[in-house]
Amino acid sequence: MLVPALTPDASPALAQLRHQHVWRASELAVARSTTCTTGHAALDRELPSNGWPRSTLVELLLQQAGIGEMQLLKPALVHLASNQRIAMVQPPYVPHAMACTTWGIDTSRLLWLQAKSTGDALWATEQILKNGSCGAVILWQSNVRAESLRRLNLAAQSTETWFWLMRPLSCAGDSSPAPLRLALRPALGGVSLDIVKRRGPTSDSPIIIPLADMPAGRHPLEHDHETAIERTFASVTARNAAPVLV
Repeated sequence: MLVPALTPDASPALAQLRHQHVWRASELAVARSTTCTTGHAALDRELPSNGWPRSTLVELLLQQAGIGEMQLLKPALVHLASNQRIAMVQPPYVPHAMACTTWGIDTSRLLWLQAKSTGDALWATEQILKNGSCGAVILWQSNVRAESLRRLNLAAQSTETWFWLMRPLSCAGDSSPAPLRLALRPALGGVSLDIVKRRGPTSDSPIIIPLADMPAGRHPLEHDHETAIERTFASVTARNAAPVLV
């Protein structure tokens, strides 16, 4: 925005007010929406307003599914599930009820949606976002058109919901309306995270996030958070999602 030059007789209070509404590209922006801590101090320091933004699209770009992305979200999910529902749409692995219980998440607050097609998955996600029935939504999709991304972002902006979209790392070069895009790669004992896009200066160095459930002696591609997946909870199809979620 353009700010008129301050005259010598301008009051200090007026000058301070003007500067509060000026964002410099060399500084992290202050998110207008509510944020919640990621639970990882190193990551919080690199995000506008020090946390995951609410009411907007956040992209996690994965080198491979199962490298620790759910453990990265674990602190936020545990907090949100204490009084809100969490929807998981089209996850690549069957959700593990015992693991969720161990994390302290009440599985009765989790909704697992399996869609028959990409269109059904996008439709279901958009409906959940619009009706605000869940505190958080996680969607897994490999191919999403730019038009669909815009629709999802607009739907997220209309409600008080945290929304994460899991996509392949190969999508990092595609345009996206998401104000925050993070690239995740495996690292011993955790994940290596690159900030592809944020409201602030570019980040040239990766952030190593240690994850408690991934010992340093074990390679993260062993899918720690999906072991012993046989125990599951009830799923619903996308076209039946609306009645269940209301």
